[in-house]
Amino acid sequence: MEETLGRVEALVALGEPVQHVVINAGKINLMAQNPTCRQIINKSPLINADGQSIVWAARFLGYDVPERVTGIDLFEALVKKAAENGWRPYYFGATEEVVRAVVAKHQQQYPNLDIAGFRNGYFEETEAMEIAEGIRDSQADLLFVAFSSPKKEVWIHDYQPIMEVPFAMGVGGSFDVLAGKTKRAPKWMQRIGLEWFYRWVQEPRRMFKRYIIGNIAFIRQVLQEKRKRS
Repeated sequence: MEETLGRVEALVALGEPVQHVVINAGKINLMAQNPTCRQIINKSPLINADGQSIVWAARFLGYDVPERVTGIDLFEALVKKAAENGWRPYYFGATEEVVRAVVAKHQQQYPNLDIAGFRNGYFEETEAMEIAEGIRDSQADLLFVAFSSPKKEVWIHDYQPIMEVPFAMGVGGSFDVLAGKTKRAPKWMQRIGLEWFYRWVQEPRRMFKRYIIGNIAFIRQVLQEKRKRS
């Protein structure tokens, strides 16, 4: 986390538009099926292991990944940094009620936080350019996009040259968690890599394909990669 925050600080100081991504087992499966998403992620200059499964798989394949840095934890840490450093964040995504709740929560936590703006994530494609230009005009230093994948990765990639935000990251369902709409797993489950299990237990039918079938597909990909390297 500290290494990531240091990198983000350098990127914001540089001022050139950069897209950050996090990866988990589901994202790896998506990359295998979606060449556009794979290309966007592989070109990102800053990538974090959001899921514990990525840390374990990386070590199994011989990479030194010290810890997971989840999107929601990084999001929270960056908002704190923004308040300390005078960075201006922009919140984009979720429902109007949720995004307002997150903004209000952060304003209460950090009275000095200078929020560049916020917008819900419901819009027509014909409005996308106007939204991107509005984010540019807000002069935001950080952009947090709460869409699902691959929409958030593709949207940031396509409009980052227009938005010109120094640091843009997708935060998925983080707004919903911070607004209290959905619950996050207890800390002990996060530490041992069972956050996915907690999410599955909450919605077993809806999450069966993503977490049960998806985890099997991810393990298969890791084993195939290991065989290639043997």
